[in-house]
Amino acid sequence: MKIWILDTKAPSHRLVRLNCEDHSDFTYLGDLDDSELSRFFLELKDDIDVEKNIKLLKYYGYLHLFIIAKK
Repeated sequence: MKIWILDTKAPSHRLVRLNCEDHSDFTYLGDLDDSELSRFFLELKDDIDVEKNIKLLKYYGYLHLFIIAKK
């Protein structure tokens, strides 16, 4: 699945927006299969529900992840 990403980082959180269509301010992440997507999600956050997020991304064509920074 071809994925584009917009990653916004702040001291307290990180907002990762994934999309299956090209958008002007998004960067091309790559053509990822399920195992590559799983690795990517686990790099973002080690306790994320990988299967659920892959299903949501496939169904809706986009996914927004709000990740709170650990102190």
